[in-house]
Amino acid sequence: MTKLMTEMKMSKRILIVTNDSTVFLKPNGIDSAFCMFGGRMTEVKNLVARLDTAVKEDGGKLCDVSFGVITTKYGFVPGNYVIGAYDNVMSDRAGYEAVQAEKQYIEQTSYLCKPFDKVIFCIPKDMFAMFLEADYIDNGKLIAVTSPDFKDECEKRGWTFLERRGARVGNENADEIERLIRELCA
Repeated sequence: MTKLMTEMKMSKRILIVTNDSTVFLKPNGIDSAFCMFGGRMTEVKNLVARLDTAVKEDGGKLCDVSFGVITTKYGFVPGNYVIGAYDNVMSDRAGYEAVQAEKQYIEQTSYLCKPFDKVIFCIPKDMFAMFLEADYIDNGKLIAVTSPDFKDECEKRGWTFLERRGARVGNENADEIERLIRELCA
């Protein structure tokens, strides 16, 4: 087996999920979901880049990182999908529920979590509550950057709870997430 094939076979697969932002970097155009949004999503994009470029002690790639965005217009979108800008961005429980009713992003996202070794959620409190209520994500699978209101529920499910600090992740949480992923990939 070639070194690349060996690395691919042994690499842990990580999915990072966040929601859209009101800051469109191309407000009148199209771009990948990863590049379309700025603002609060910048912290999550930095985490994606950090994990994607992280290496093991032997110099090999630490893990295989994928990124997805829960969008108001399209539902769940992989980060490399090209999307167009749109006018309204969901920002509260009523908005999250309306988009869920139309796009079923909870089912989409939960289904796409299955092949990953670990999933990192950096989503708003009310949206996270909806995922908890649906109960589709496997126990032990999630690192949840969320409100302290959900700490006990995360622990019951074997998920890692990190209190949301900063716009979406925070530097301390980014450090802890990298530590946890390094531990997973050891």
